[in-house]
Amino acid sequence: MLTKQIAIDLGTANTVVYLVGKGIVLNEPTVVAISIEDNRVLAVGNEAKAMLGRTPGNISALKPLREGVIADYEVTEAMLKYFIQKVCGRVWILKPEVMICTPAGVTQVERRAVLDATLSAGARVAYLIEEPLAAAIGAKIPIAQASGNMILDMGGGASEAAVISLGGVVVHKSVRVAGNRIDEAIASYLRRKHNISIGEQTAEEIKIKIGSALPLNKEETMEVKGRDSLLGLPKIISISSTEVTEAIKPTLSLIIGMVKEVLEETAPELSSDIIDKGLVMTGGTSLLRNFDKLLTGELGISCHLAEDPLFCVVKGTGIALENIDLYKRSVTRK
Repeated sequence: MLTKQIAIDLGTANTVVYLVGKGIVLNEPTVVAISIEDNRVLAVGNEAKAMLGRTPGNISALKPLREGVIADYEVTEAMLKYFIQKVCGRVWILKPEVMICTPAGVTQVERRAVLDATLSAGARVAYLIEEPLAAAIGAKIPIAQASGNMILDMGGGASEAAVISLGGVVVHKSVRVAGNRIDEAIASYLRRKHNISIGEQTAEEIKIKIGSALPLNKEETMEVKGRDSLLGLPKIISISSTEVTEAIKPTLSLIIGMVKEVLEETAPELSSDIIDKGLVMTGGTSLLRNFDKLLTGELGISCHLAEDPLFCVVKGTGIALENIDLYKRSVTRK
């Protein structure tokens, strides 16, 4: 096939690009650096992320997606163009077909914004698929069967729980709470308890290194560098994993509360299917240590991580694009 088919998981934290026939070809942060004077895009992805919090007055490094949806249309379009060009090369004979996934709870306006940005960025045809469906396809869940499957997709900006049956989403809820809010909770805890201000990258590092949803048997510690919020001078402190667990507990409770709401609204027949199969967790935030155990304890159903949780959504989007005839009921086209 001459036309390239590209699947894009446009995430708040990272954008992952999948090329049909090749697999994942790109995984970069969803960050764009622009020159303030003439609104020119200077850097995208890894290069722009390195600039976050470190830019001089004439450059602005920003994240064009907030909480899973487009916050800055023009910057998103420029970023999509950059990613499509990186995959297809500078000169295209035929425009590619592009499929992008969006959270299930987005409005028609937000959906149209994604489709329009994709077409303006150089796509011949743009498709949209709901994130829980894409995650389920990527996690190898047989979504077309007449039985309930539950999926919890937690990225950087939003967490979504959905019950899927017969190739469609039956019940879904989403909260705009995920990895970024967990990072913010760690940063505000340190400001309150230790009078130290830290950047978002440091907060993310703490979460990855010593973060846990439940207290660890063997406590871990980490040295944190930041700025003293009273004196304004550089400061180094040591933080323990127990403190991180305490800091992120209220944020995790919001996600658990949302999952409980979905279970409450699920039909009894589907509920019995979910008891048998359990809940499948996908997305970067599902990698938080012991989060599956915390969920299992809170919900009373077995919760387990999907295989390769970070890339389930983009793989599922790629599979849906490759087999578009099978999944055409589940996607929107423009």
